[in-house]
Amino acid sequence: MEAQIEQQLEKILPEDIARTFESAYHVFQGDHDKMEDLIKHGGSLLKKIAQRLNPTQVIIGIAVIAAVAVVVVNRSMELPEEGEASDASDDKKANAKKLSSAGQNKGQQEDKHDNK
Repeated sequence: MEAQIEQQLEKILPEDIARTFESAYHVFQGDHDKMEDLIKHGGSLLKKIAQRLNPTQVIIGIAVIAAVAVVVVNRSMELPEEGEASDASDDKKANAKKLSSAGQNKGQQEDKHDNK
């Protein structure tokens, strides 16, 4: 009986995982034509995983993957992309504020040192 069930279960192959990640990478890079492939490969992988794990494990696994995806997308949105123009005046203002606050702190430290 155990062997019969084992034969009915589809094996999770490394190629399944590789195809799913490859499709996800293409979609993440902006090639939205690969979205259909991602859904197809991801669904196939999810079906094979669901056969092996109990429902609680599947739900927890999907939640972890979703949380990681949210963090990755959030970090990618925060970082400026290469070649993206930034306002030089904003950078100069930020540097000027840092220098002025550093100068004020140094002046305060010198005043305290002179008073001793």
